[in-house]
Amino acid sequence: MLFNRRSAGARSLRIILAAGTALIAVAPAWAADTAPAAAVDDDGSEIVILGSRPIAESQAAALAIQKASPALVSVVASDAVGRLPDQNIAQAVSRLPGVAVQRDQGQARYINLRGAPINWTTLSFDGINVVSPEGRDARFDSIPSAIAAQIVVRKAVTPDMTGETIAGNVDIVTRSAFDYKGFHVAGKAGAGYVALGDTVEYDSSVVLANRFDTGIGEFGVLVSGSYYQRGMVTDNFETDWETVSQDRRPGAADRVWARETENKLYRLTRRNYSASAKLEWKPDGDNRFFLSSIYSAFTDHELRSNYIFDLDDQQARVPTATTACPTSGPAAPAAGSTGYADICTGNTPYQGTVYGIDINSRFNVRKFKQSIFTNTIGGDHAFDRLKLRWRANYTRSVDDRSVPAQLNYDSPSAARDRPTVAYDLTDPDLAKVQLFRTVVNANGTYGAGAAVRQIEDFPRTLSALTSLQAEDVTRAYTGKIDLSYASDLFGGETVLSLGGQYDRRTKEANELLLTLNSAQQFATAGIDRDFSAIAISGPFRGKIPLGYDFRYFGEERVEDLVAKARAIGTFVPQTGNFYKVREEVFAGYAMALTKFDWGNIVGGARIEHIRNDSAATPTIGATVTRVDIASSRTLVYPSLHFNFDLDRSKKLRLSFNTGAARPDYDDLRPNFTVNDANQTVSGGNPEAKPEKARGVDLYFEWYVQPQGFVSIGTFYKDVRDVLFNDTRTFGLDVLNTGGVNRSQYALSTIINGGDGYIYGVEGAFQQQLDPFVGDLGLPDWMGGFGIQANATYNKSNANTPDGSKVRFPGTSKFSYNLSGYYEKHGFSARVSYQKRTPWIDALGAVGDGGNQYWDTDDELDASARYALTPNVEIYVDGANLLNGPGRRYAGISARTIEHETFGRRYTGGVRVNF
Repeated sequence: MLFNRRSAGARSLRIILAAGTALIAVAPAWAADTAPAAAVDDDGSEIVILGSRPIAESQAAALAIQKASPALVSVVASDAVGRLPDQNIAQAVSRLPGVAVQRDQGQARYINLRGAPINWTTLSFDGINVVSPEGRDARFDSIPSAIAAQIVVRKAVTPDMTGETIAGNVDIVTRSAFDYKGFHVAGKAGAGYVALGDTVEYDSSVVLANRFDTGIGEFGVLVSGSYYQRGMVTDNFETDWETVSQDRRPGAADRVWARETENKLYRLTRRNYSASAKLEWKPDGDNRFFLSSIYSAFTDHELRSNYIFDLDDQQARVPTATTACPTSGPAAPAAGSTGYADICTGNTPYQGTVYGIDINSRFNVRKFKQSIFTNTIGGDHAFDRLKLRWRANYTRSVDDRSVPAQLNYDSPSAARDRPTVAYDLTDPDLAKVQLFRTVVNANGTYGAGAAVRQIEDFPRTLSALTSLQAEDVTRAYTGKIDLSYASDLFGGETVLSLGGQYDRRTKEANELLLTLNSAQQFATAGIDRDFSAIAISGPFRGKIPLGYDFRYFGEERVEDLVAKARAIGTFVPQTGNFYKVREEVFAGYAMALTKFDWGNIVGGARIEHIRNDSAATPTIGATVTRVDIASSRTLVYPSLHFNFDLDRSKKLRLSFNTGAARPDYDDLRPNFTVNDANQTVSGGNPEAKPEKARGVDLYFEWYVQPQGFVSIGTFYKDVRDVLFNDTRTFGLDVLNTGGVNRSQYALSTIINGGDGYIYGVEGAFQQQLDPFVGDLGLPDWMGGFGIQANATYNKSNANTPDGSKVRFPGTSKFSYNLSGYYEKHGFSARVSYQKRTPWIDALGAVGDGGNQYWDTDDELDASARYALTPNVEIYVDGANLLNGPGRRYAGISARTIEHETFGRRYTGGVRVNF
């Protein structure tokens, strides 16, 4: 079983959470009102609150880092005991100004920084750029926030940063034993309840650290680990659209019809876990050596029951008459036709009835895993005015896309054994289907018979069984050295910096596929082709009002069939899906930071020489051919940053910067990759060029003491050779092998369009009421209230490969973050709301309904915690409280292509810190 649904356990968990909530409500009466301690910065102003105010102290630490930075950054800092408020890195930074996230099944995954595409933002650990398992589209849900002491989002690109950064860099600063005075242990243990599906979740982490003073210097050792697990079901429907050329009747306003509508009914378990260790040695105050190792993983164990109603089945029989429909009213479908795309029957693209169509049933067992294993050795050394930093890193990122089992069941060919389906897609938030028997009339026309509720009353037979072993592995080696020298040049205190970096990254994809797809093979293996062989009893776990009843499949029963298939079949290397791409980057930079009475200037340039070698073995005709392609290019990235100190609390930042987003590794492969589980074909384009950007930022920052912050800024980027992920129906039969028709699969590839631009305005405000309580004559308890708010407006325009103009993929016109909080006397609570308006997901062909969009996304979360003692606190969290859907549509909002909800989640537990 993927997860166990235990109603009694869920009820017990609800009782625990309710008790925890009640305890938090009454606990302030028990707590000692300890006055927090304060730290100050170099001008004497208060910057950190320690003790009983975790939100205030983390905000203060973040603002101190942000204010001191010589370039534009936003920061998430842990509180005094090293806690971040969210489970993964994407969610932790999602409330920062200019940050919007893209979610997968309710979890924050990708980051759109200031409206930019996700591949414009790079990921690094302690300043070392790391390739995500997926490649340049950095996934942040695979990284638990437990490993981070702070997260620095660098929005202004400086020469010491990798040149493939356009929008910015997310740098995860890991914990150090020297963050603490001596022995330190901190941990968290929690459990929760997921409303949809009545499932549970678990969350835990631990940090152990100590420092040892020896005769040869001081050593620091830190180890940490984390584990998170969530059981889920989802309420899902999806619809694919097409322009039907046979629909030629006059007066039809919209010839884009739903070619199929389906439900993907998931049962799944997701896990995040990590382990890290860091050993540091400080022989003296001027030298530090360290060795750091981090392993982080995300797994998605999925059982999917997929029922596809093939509305355009027998499309070739659609009448092609160009005359108007009879005026006497809806007519019966033409003999032998299903009524698809026939407006004379009364059907429309959104509502109607089709007769005798196929039900494609697919049952999947997926075991996806993405992991990052990164190891760094380095040192920091000071020699009077000269400072040296060096790093050597090895990272192995793995994207395991294995699908241990996929079983395809198809309807028989006779219309009388197939269903008649009444479809209603008029509500974008609910696709409705009703099933009926199909009546074959004497004149060859079809009609609707008795209603049928149980989908298994229609016969379906196992037509294909596959088992896929697929793994993409990226190995990366980085060597980096930075030298800085403090001088008196340029009339002020100037730090000159020089550096060099070498990166070598190799990504290799391999697949092995086992396939049985004939009656003879199934008979030889002793495989029962009826669905009852894998069916299990039990109610539907979702809440979507399906128009039919069904039975789930049992994972163990499916595994038994795969074991029988393995006994007679073999896993065959999918040479057509193999590729290997190697990238080498030789980089150097020069930069100067000059301080003046009024602020500072940072300027310089970075130069990168990039070599790419890609290899694949596509099948051309009937021949497997080895293809090798090599390319190289040199890019230069100048930048200049001005930071004006208007007074001690106000800054004005002006930045001119450049960058280039290179195509992803799989984008450079010289072949097509087929994914039968997803019905997709993805193609490489070795000729794709980098997107090159020039940008300017202008920001005003006001650090209102204590802990207040106001900022307003504008940004603009001019981009050449814009890259687009183009998605459309494959439309060719060259990949139809093994009895599988892949001509209708969705083809995704990357291609350069024309030029484009993106600009916007970003504003942020945060303040706690405490400093104004006396002035306003308010009672002391009201000082615990505070607010964080930010909003970003984006506008973008890019020329697509076909010459049209669209917004950049990932760009929402508006994104908002609003948090209200209260903390006083050891009690802390926060309510957070996030919203972003629709954005383009991918280009789509007009024939498939047009470009694909994500609809408006809004999230509401709440959390509360109470410190029972200075070392122990309890907490409760509520996530996805609005239970809004993830919805995509094609061309216009009425054409939903995906709609999925995930349920509210409630968690409670305890944290300790010693």
